[in-house]
Amino acid sequence: MASTSTSTSTSTGKRLGFFTRVLDDAPAAERYRMAVEQIVHAEAFGFDSAWVAQHHFNESEGGLPSPFVLLSHAAARTSRIRLGTGVVTLPLENAVRVAEDAVVLDLLSGGRLEFGVGTGGTPSAFQAFGLVSEERAEVFARHLALVREAWSGRALDGGARIYPSSPQLLDRIWQASFTVNGGARAGAAGDGLMLSRTQPRPDGAPQASLADLQDPIIDTYLANLPAGRSPRIMGSRSVFVADDREEALRLAELGLRRNVARLADANRPGTDATLQELIVGYDVHVGTPDDVIASLKADRTLDRVTDMVFQVHSVDPPHPLILRSIELIATEVAPALGWSRQDRAPASNELSQTLAA
Repeated sequence: MASTSTSTSTSTGKRLGFFTRVLDDAPAAERYRMAVEQIVHAEAFGFDSAWVAQHHFNESEGGLPSPFVLLSHAAARTSRIRLGTGVVTLPLENAVRVAEDAVVLDLLSGGRLEFGVGTGGTPSAFQAFGLVSEERAEVFARHLALVREAWSGRALDGGARIYPSSPQLLDRIWQASFTVNGGARAGAAGDGLMLSRTQPRPDGAPQASLADLQDPIIDTYLANLPAGRSPRIMGSRSVFVADDREEALRLAELGLRRNVARLADANRPGTDATLQELIVGYDVHVGTPDDVIASLKADRTLDRVTDMVFQVHSVDPPHPLILRSIELIATEVAPALGWSRQDRAPASNELSQTLAA
């Protein structure tokens, strides 16, 4: 499936992000502590953003139901790095409460919130909330519209307005999508586009590359973006960098085989696949800095993104090696891909400085 996509002219000046799924092999409190430590470490090495995923109920998928709470704690430990939700599962949430919590976090952090949203969640999660999974797209659209109304300071049903309003957040919405239609929706709204680290292959195209699937989404996003609106395109990728290749591959095999057994995706390599087949089939970039640089340079979609956001899932190595991977990404891998460290001034918000002290 060859692509004829054109570049978005973002091969330089890219932003670098770190994504944690909060999947460390530890009790919940320790998971949250380590996730914040990873965000603090990423800031120390110059990362531009840090993102956390929201998942209800399932600790093996990502045990963080309350991303605003964790990011508020991370805001108190940091001063510069931008803090993102990747994503809030908006159909499962009360839209007005989401709008209010996001505003408070943004103010406490000195204006550092990036608001990523998606339709996600398993059918069982919808059932637990008393909702119907098949209606998620309609509920998502309705809830996102309500969030925009609230932030704009407009009167909601009954005439109430949230306090405080936050129109500046309207320019920091990101929509996650696996589909061309989702790319069109994000583009037409002028929002950022969030592309996944991996996604299922369609029937009949099990050998399709991630770029084959994602370049058409970018094309449609750009085609629908309002005139004069700068694109924001995030390419999330599974990246684990280590000093020792054999150790990296050993950990990759443990993590990937655990992940494959849980997912059972008929269109991707199964439990009898070789490690290399799993690495390719699940879009993982693993090894020494030189290995990962070569692997990421072969991913043509990364040439088109404005934001490279790396996560260790689905390898999920031990916490100290995650910290080391963050270091190697910032010092060796990302600079080879067009990123340069920009130590911007800390947030000027007085409350943010007090909390970070």
